[in-house]
Amino acid sequence: MQSQPPQTLEILHPSNVGAARRAAKILAKGIGFDSAACEEIALAMTELATNLIKHAQGGMLTLTPLADGGRVGLEIESRDDGPGIADVEQALTDRFSTAGTRGTGLGAVNRLMDELDITSKHGRGTRIVCRKLVRQQAASIRPCPLAFGVATRPRHPGTDNGDTFVVKQWSESALVGVIDGLGHGQLAHRAALAARQYVEDHFDLPLDQIFRGTGRACRATRGVVMALARFDWGEGRLAFASLGNIEARVFPGSKSFPFSIRRGVLGLNAPDALVTKHPWPPDHIFVLHSDGLRTHWNWKDFPGLAEQPAPALAQEFLRLLAKEEDDATVLVVRKRIL
Repeated sequence: MQSQPPQTLEILHPSNVGAARRAAKILAKGIGFDSAACEEIALAMTELATNLIKHAQGGMLTLTPLADGGRVGLEIESRDDGPGIADVEQALTDRFSTAGTRGTGLGAVNRLMDELDITSKHGRGTRIVCRKLVRQQAASIRPCPLAFGVATRPRHPGTDNGDTFVVKQWSESALVGVIDGLGHGQLAHRAALAARQYVEDHFDLPLDQIFRGTGRACRATRGVVMALARFDWGEGRLAFASLGNIEARVFPGSKSFPFSIRRGVLGLNAPDALVTKHPWPPDHIFVLHSDGLRTHWNWKDFPGLAEQPAPALAQEFLRLLAKEEDDATVLVVRKRIL
């Protein structure tokens, strides 16, 4: 890809919005984004341009191609001299608006782009910077040595599961997670799905960025707790982060895995997630489960179970440990058993 200079567009009239969208789409295609990502960038550009007209009587948008550690991408900067944003995090909430619109603008930008930073001062304007990187498509030349097992069910009686999970594989990495919507029923289910959608759309970002974006994506919900683990199995490494009461266990033993679990609810001004990194021995077993499973258990309570494949382990943990009065999810990662 040839180096391309930044483009600055003045947004003063609704007719400028379409031109900004087209410029973003053309530049994104030239950088190397696929058609779906080009549409996402064009939509984010539309939202930013529309916000400039509605809330600041106009402003400037700058498109800058990026090269970051061998990856390429696009940065969009929005600048205006408008009244500013009184509460940035509230402005990211879907359906929030001071202009009588649906208020999905900045929330949509958060979901569509990989990074979003907002600086605003009352009466002195707003600066918004968002970035998206071209997703790496390189396939591993080696088969993944990990196997994954998940078992989940709603509380009894009930049909809406407030728990959900994530399993994503790419190159020589995998991301797994357990997500628990606050409470039970349909509202918990919606919160969990909002979080899962964000994680699956941004699975290859650093864990702290995924947590930050997920919290923003869940602001219009009752919130979730979540734990994520990234296995870079090609390098024998594990990265872990958690907010809330998702249980993490490793067998054999867990003294070498001082997982840091912070309390809080994503979507309700939770603290930043603390990411810890660990070596990952190939003979270990990793378990995540929601609080719908009893926490007072030990591997010695289940003789012979550690020899089972990952799907069977997950099903057995659910059967033996799940509480009827709560949604329950358990996820297991271990080496593949041939």
